[in-house]
Amino acid sequence: MNTSPNAPVHPAPSMNTPVRRILTVIGASAAALAGWVLAVPVAGIALTARMGGGAEQVGPAAVVVASLVAGLAGWALLAVLERFVSRAGRLWTIVALAVLALSLLGPLGSAVGAASTLVLVLLHLIVGAVLVPGLPRR
Repeated sequence: MNTSPNAPVHPAPSMNTPVRRILTVIGASAAALAGWVLAVPVAGIALTARMGGGAEQVGPAAVVVASLVAGLAGWALLAVLERFVSRAGRLWTIVALAVLALSLLGPLGSAVGAASTLVLVLLHLIVGAVLVPGLPRR
């Protein structure tokens, strides 16, 4: 092994950004779905939210679609910011955390019951915990 100070240093190969980002979006959706599975079929919580004039069950399709939409929208905003703004990752993180905080108003205002409120808030936080650190370039 060459340990001379002039030996070339090769950084570890990293996953290219689009692949990493799509995996992050899919991972956020999978994590949210796992949270739903633990709460609804395993723990037996009736995940219900007021929608329109009545209350509806929040099913796995709604969880997956909502988390995919959030992830893809975040990615799109990040792509626009990277094109036009210096330090786009920092600005995006601030915006993403603000949007996450605002998104919590949904479950806090529309969930039916304390258990539904807690689970829906946790699902939002799970998606945010994957997307916020996972999408920007590091």
